[in-house]
Amino acid sequence: MDRSGARQVSTVTAHGRVKSRDVARIEMPAALRREVRLLGEVLGQVLAEYGGPQLLEDVELLRRTVIAARDSDEDEREAARLVASWSLDRAEQVARAFTCYFQLVNLAEERHRARALRERDRGAEPLAESLAEAVATIRSRHGEDRLSELLADLLIQPVLTAHPTESRRRAVVAAITRVGAQLEVLDDPRASGRDEREARRRLLEEIDTLWRTAQLRSTAMHPLDEVRSVMAIFDETLFRAIPEIYRDLDAALAPDDAGSRPPLAPAFIKLGSWVGGDRDGNATVTAQVTVEAMEIHADHVLRGLEAAVTRIGRALTADSVTTAPDQDLESRLAAARLAGPKRFGEIEARSQSELHRQYLLYVAERIRSTRQAREPAAYASPAHLLEDLRAVQRSLDAAGATRLAYGELQNLVWQVETFGFHLAELEVRQHSRIHALALAEVKAGGPTSSQTEEVMATFQAIKQIQDRFGADACRRYIVSFTQSAGDIAAVFTLAEAAGPDIEVVPLFETVEDLRAATDVLDGMVELEPVKRLLRKTGRLEIMLGYSDSTKEVGPVSASLALYEAQANLVRWAMKRGVRLTLFHGRGGALGRGGGPANRAIRAQAPGSIAGHFKVTEQGEVVFARYSNLAIARRHLEQVASAVLMSSLDAGDLSQHAHQRFLDLGGRIEAPARAAYRGLLERPGFEEWFSRVSPVDELGRLRLGSRPARRSQSDRLEELRAIPWVFAWSQMRLNIPGWYGLGSGMAAAGLAELRDAYAEWPLFNVLIDNAEMSLAKTDRRIAERYLALGDRPDLSAQVLAEYDLTIDRVLAVTGHGRLLENHRVLSWAVELRNPYVDALSHIQLHALEALRGDSVDARRRERLEQVLLVTVNGVAAGLQNTG
Repeated sequence: MDRSGARQVSTVTAHGRVKSRDVARIEMPAALRREVRLLGEVLGQVLAEYGGPQLLEDVELLRRTVIAARDSDEDEREAARLVASWSLDRAEQVARAFTCYFQLVNLAEERHRARALRERDRGAEPLAESLAEAVATIRSRHGEDRLSELLADLLIQPVLTAHPTESRRRAVVAAITRVGAQLEVLDDPRASGRDEREARRRLLEEIDTLWRTAQLRSTAMHPLDEVRSVMAIFDETLFRAIPEIYRDLDAALAPDDAGSRPPLAPAFIKLGSWVGGDRDGNATVTAQVTVEAMEIHADHVLRGLEAAVTRIGRALTADSVTTAPDQDLESRLAAARLAGPKRFGEIEARSQSELHRQYLLYVAERIRSTRQAREPAAYASPAHLLEDLRAVQRSLDAAGATRLAYGELQNLVWQVETFGFHLAELEVRQHSRIHALALAEVKAGGPTSSQTEEVMATFQAIKQIQDRFGADACRRYIVSFTQSAGDIAAVFTLAEAAGPDIEVVPLFETVEDLRAATDVLDGMVELEPVKRLLRKTGRLEIMLGYSDSTKEVGPVSASLALYEAQANLVRWAMKRGVRLTLFHGRGGALGRGGGPANRAIRAQAPGSIAGHFKVTEQGEVVFARYSNLAIARRHLEQVASAVLMSSLDAGDLSQHAHQRFLDLGGRIEAPARAAYRGLLERPGFEEWFSRVSPVDELGRLRLGSRPARRSQSDRLEELRAIPWVFAWSQMRLNIPGWYGLGSGMAAAGLAELRDAYAEWPLFNVLIDNAEMSLAKTDRRIAERYLALGDRPDLSAQVLAEYDLTIDRVLAVTGHGRLLENHRVLSWAVELRNPYVDALSHIQLHALEALRGDSVDARRRERLEQVLLVTVNGVAAGLQNTG
């Protein structure tokens, strides 16, 4: 596939946005442009070798036609005719070619972001939104005491979930990773000619493998498959990235002696996971799955710690003449010798005068015993391991080897403090309705259903995990659709028999439930288990659901309702003398509360952060943010920096903007909600949506273990937010990210809207996210999807709001075109969109046939296969699913 782009074509959208593809191409950094061209050329060679010159010619013909179609209705029709002329086998092959291309381009862009981060970090000044910048700002404006106070209470909690929005198979991800490894060699200036030749040969081999690897899963995912997928992120990036972040903070706090003194930076990141614990609407997550998920967690983290201790121990070759052990370490060595004379003797024989090395290698042996559950050598808890590691640090420090004490060994201490023996806290989630049914059965005293037995087994599983791995390994229990304090009390009552130490977290998801949250909390704090928790910690955790509220009332009303709920919760907490942790259940896509996390933090209600930020990281976002070491480190650092800055006394500017624009928010909200609900409540909307979108077919994509619907019902209320968002993105409309915003802004004056955009962080983020969402839409492609429903009234309603929203967004931002002030993102979208069009044309051809009257079972199966391949490709091209 030739991506050199020799042909000059200008793209003119229906809204007069003019952007030369050649300008976008020129603006692309040279290194990225070279890499994209190389990948395109190699993929083209693979296609020609596999399917002959005609396959590559068909791919190229469609590519050229869709580019021209951006400026020509006739070429748009020609693209549709071309796709219709192919057999389904050829259509699938072309769709796979474009899908592979996007996967390779995404890899190149990820590598470019990492490269750009490295280059920017070479400057003398701290990076914007870095911890170093935050430390310098807080220190200069508020003093050392306030900085220390903020750091002492800082806690960042990313919670990884298995929400089914990662459309790529693990085999595909692995193949792409291997391609990246070869690109790394080709990018290395130290590579020899032989290295480069071998890397190019391997590059061709790996892209050939990617092409031949099935894009679609042949079997449904099991929850433990999802657990193992997440473990790859831990193994490859998070285990290394997190101590590096602490190290950067430590250097920012006192750069002159960093690494040769006890650390000033606390371990402020704690991972959570719902993978294998979230059973809300997913019957495949059982009590046994939850136990096995934690066993997988523990195996990975203990292997990681064992390898790290072994590596550091082997490198710690300071002998007892230059670095004598202190008395405490001498005593520990003697105890180790008595506990296992044979094994310790083997260690001593290899390191006769290197006593610190001996002890660390002994510690590594004990970690292995912990993983294998071999008593009595196993550690009883991470605290006991930390005691041993700190004993080595103290001894090295006392001997004057401070760099050895607080260098790599300190990174290991931070890893133990962060991950413990459980890696991430496994959180359990279940629907309040399930608890109510279970409690009624238990109180009735008769036989209980299998569903209730599973509920009771879950509490036993939590207790089993806590007994083996500690209470922190599985403590939090989230109650979906919490509507009363009784929903919380039911969980405590059901858990009594098993006796786990749990913290029950209410999840408020609908707008009505968000508004009633403080009333529920009034009752909740009167429960005896909650009273005990407050006496112990003084802190309460509340979860806010973004996805369902946005699906219910649209992005504008949901954003304002969530903001209002946070403000109300902050007032409630201050009145009660309770500290809050607000757990943000944000989705990956903009239509489910997604978007840049650091900007979202600054848009929260004043006082709602207060040093603690907990958020779900879902689906494809997990891999986008955490699969690359440099990007993972930068993301977490930006989040931590934003939390520190947002936690400064009361966010004066945000508080002022909140008061000033509160009335404006109300005037925007009512018409925005009316527009959104007006669409969903039109007669026949559900049937129409099923016809114009691939929503029903998406359920057969096997993205995850969780079903697309909460029940067997076809009602819109039972459709989960993920397939709702996913379907609209496939249609190139992204309605959940912007619908209603135009009507809302049309009810307010432009000058006031512009002031709000400039001064109110919430409104600024709302508009910018809508602009990003709109930039990935395509009106002409969308019109073809809408036509499948044979409801011109609904199509006209959608497109009128679309046109109005773009008009108002451009007017408020002052932009001449969407993303005008986001140069890099703008050229990326500009260059990608035509190739997404190619996949959309193939998807439309399949969808039009599937919506026809006479399709036999065999042809339907083939059409669905083609359609699902395009779904993966469009998701890769737009870089979002649900």
